[in-house]
Amino acid sequence: MTTPLPDSTEHDYGRTVALWRAGCEAEWAAYTRHAFVEGLSDGTLPRAAFLHYLVQDYVFLIHFSRAWSMGVIKSETLEEMKTCARSVNGFVNYEMNLHIRTCAAEEIDEETLFNATEEFENLAYTRYVMDAGLQGDFLDLLAALAPCCFGYAEIGTRLSVVARSDTPYRAWIDTYAGSEYQGAMIELGQMIDRAIARRLGSSPETCPRWPELQKRFATATRLEAAFWSMGLRGRQDTVQAVTS
Repeated sequence: MTTPLPDSTEHDYGRTVALWRAGCEAEWAAYTRHAFVEGLSDGTLPRAAFLHYLVQDYVFLIHFSRAWSMGVIKSETLEEMKTCARSVNGFVNYEMNLHIRTCAAEEIDEETLFNATEEFENLAYTRYVMDAGLQGDFLDLLAALAPCCFGYAEIGTRLSVVARSDTPYRAWIDTYAGSEYQGAMIELGQMIDRAIARRLGSSPETCPRWPELQKRFATATRLEAAFWSMGLRGRQDTVQAVTS
């Protein structure tokens, strides 16, 4: 018998993502309701912390895009290949531009971003995702990639409603709450559902593989929360060190 779809409130990105979220509720809340996120919402996040995060996230997106590229290789259908390719294009040619524009206003150029020294949390997260793709199959890779994609979509949706109107982080919020990003995540969620059903059947949560995939998703979720904490460590001197 198929397990009922967990309540995903307004965040409907497919059955698989809802099941994965429900399988690590505490970790998911620690990630999507992190103090860094709440600081974006009410505008209290120090600017130095935000810039420190942006610099590290730019480096993260480089490796994240490489991981998504592995999805093209491990795909079994043309739809899977196209979705992975569109994800790479979105990260490299669109999402990273938000970082470039914001940092440029602070006199941090793209070359400086590209050559920034990675924090340990960044190294741990990106290499974990890359390892999931190199060591595992398409589903292992998707489970490791999913928390970043859908967490930002959920955070953007929530903050677009609850954030203070005068928060200086409105552009960041609007990027992830916007119809373009949300539409891409709905499409991605549908592809993941079909990829899971193709390989594991209509009741994947009853398969022996499921705990392993759930563990990958939960681990990546914890690494996301650690990435926010790394951002909070950002101080003005660390930002200045990047630009020197």
